[in-house]
Amino acid sequence: MGFLNWLRGDTVQTADNHAINSGYSFFFGATSSGRPVTERSAMQLTAVYSCVRILAEAIVGLPLHVYQQSSDGAKVKAFDHPLYRLLHDEPNPEMTSFIFRTGEQVSMALQG
Repeated sequence: MGFLNWLRGDTVQTADNHAINSGYSFFFGATSSGRPVTERSAMQLTAVYSCVRILAEAIVGLPLHVYQQSSDGAKVKAFDHPLYRLLHDEPNPEMTSFIFRTGEQVSMALQG
């Protein structure tokens, strides 16, 4: 019967509620197109990918050091702290600190 209605020009607008099926869109409302937007689908757009990449690499390019407070109250770089190696050198043998921190920033930009 849907085909005959289409031939006659009798179209019925139905609103599919995708907001129930997609995480946060339930709280913020559905998209105007009615299609759910995920982190993966957003990153497939060149504009989103470029913005997230530029933002992440700019933040990661800033120096990051671990500090400890000395007995006299001054801040001193803590080269012997376990987090120093993780954040400054490499978190594991397969990954540099830059790649690790870039992944963190991309996750923060997309998921909050």
